[in-house]
Amino acid sequence: MGIRDLLVEIATTYDAKAPEKTSKGVPAQDLLRKAGQELAPLLPGAFQAEGNGGSGGPALTPWIGVYDPDITDDPKDGLYLAYIFSADLETVTLTLQQGVTRIEKQLGRGKKRRDFLKARAGRLQAALPQGLVEGWDAPLLLKSKADRVRAYEAGSVAARCYSISAMPSENSLRDDLWRMADVLQEAAAMEPQLIEEEGPDGLQVGYVPAPHGQATGLDLFRPKNASDYLAHIPERTITKKRTHESLVKAFGPYVLERGFVPVTEKVHPRDLVLRQNGVEWLVEAKTIKRGNPTTAVREAVGQLLEYRYFWYELQGQAKPHLLALFTEDIHVYAEYLEQHGIAAVWRTLDGWAGSASAVSWGLVD
Repeated sequence: MGIRDLLVEIATTYDAKAPEKTSKGVPAQDLLRKAGQELAPLLPGAFQAEGNGGSGGPALTPWIGVYDPDITDDPKDGLYLAYIFSADLETVTLTLQQGVTRIEKQLGRGKKRRDFLKARAGRLQAALPQGLVEGWDAPLLLKSKADRVRAYEAGSVAARCYSISAMPSENSLRDDLWRMADVLQEAAAMEPQLIEEEGPDGLQVGYVPAPHGQATGLDLFRPKNASDYLAHIPERTITKKRTHESLVKAFGPYVLERGFVPVTEKVHPRDLVLRQNGVEWLVEAKTIKRGNPTTAVREAVGQLLEYRYFWYELQGQAKPHLLALFTEDIHVYAEYLEQHGIAAVWRTLDGWAGSASAVSWGLVD
C-alpha cells in the first residue's frame, strides 16, 4: 500500500465518534497500527513511521508520525514529521512538528503553550535557508478547538495540506515526504541554537551560540605506525547514529536475497562485509544529511581506502571490492566514486539503486 492509498483509506474509514475503543478489530485503528509497516519501504534513509489513533478512545485528529531516529522517535519532544488528519477528515496535512508534551510541565496547557510553540516555530522558520520551505508555509488547520489539537497547529514549522477528495499522485506524495525529510534535518541542525529561558511572561525562546573547540571524533586518535593503528582503532569509541545502523540493517536482508552473505560480527571498525563465492566486498555506510552528499562521499572514500590498506593489504589478504552505501541518491558523485574504483548503492523511493559496478556485481538492477 502506498502513501496515497493509506491516507485515503484511513480518512474514509475513521470515525472519531465511534463507540468502539482503539482495540483490535476496528478497521481504521488497525490500519493506523500497521502504518509503520506499510510506509517502511517508502521512507527516506532509515526513517521510521508510527500511526496514532488515540489510546482508550479514538483521537479527534488521527495522525502518523514520521521520525528520523537520530533526531527523535518520541513525539512528546523534539522535531518530527507527521501526517495529521483534520477533525472532519476532509484533509490531511504533512507538517514539520514540534513535540508539544515536554513543555506542558512548565507552561501548562492553553494559550501560554501555544504562544511559546508558535514563537519557536517562527524562529526555526527564520533560521532555515531561504527558499527551502517555499510553498510549505500553509497554516496547519485541524478544525478542532481541543487544546492538544490547537497546540499541534501552533507547533507546525512547515506544512502542506492535501484534500482527501483530490489527493495528489503517489509520486508527488513521495517527493513531498522526501523533501520534508531534508527540511526536518535542516531544522534539527538549527535547533541547538535556540534556548529556552524564563522571562517576565514565562518561558521564552532565544538564541545561544553553537559550541566550539571541543575535542571530538578522531582528534585524539594519532597512530604512529601500522601496528599502532591495528592495536588502537578497535579500542576507540565510534559513535554510530541510529540512522546509520538502520541503513546497514535494511541493506543486509536485501543483499542476502541477491546471493551475498552480509557479515557485521567481528569486522569492526568496518561497517559491513559482503561475501560471495570467495570474493569479499568492503562496505562503508554513510548517512546523507540535509540533502548534501559531499561530506558523506568524502568520508566514505577516505575510510574505504584506509580500511583496505590496513586490514587487507598490510595483512597480505586479497584486496576486496569497495562499496559505499548511502541513505539517498548521491547524483554526480556516483561516477566520481566509480573513477576511484568504488561502487555506490543508495536507497530510493522504490528500493535500491546504484552505480555501474554495483549493477554489474548484481547488487542492484
